[in-house]
Amino acid sequence: MFLINKENGEMLEVLDMKGLIDPNIPFIKGRYHAGEEMPEPTEFHKANLKFPSGEELPRCWKDPHYRE
Repeated sequence: MFLINKENGEMLEVLDMKGLIDPNIPFIKGRYHAGEEMPEPTEFHKANLKFPSGEELPRCWKDPHYRE
């Protein structure tokens, strides 16, 4: 899955799908897709990510208290 970093507009590949949908994990592993060489995986804060369509990530993926 690909997401956009809101801070710089760069597209990144999510390497940890389980962490992405777990609201108790605030950071996920991913890497940017720019250039010809694959960069090293980096941690990204889920609050700084959005879908390529511009939509925000679902609250249930980011907030462990989303039902309250």
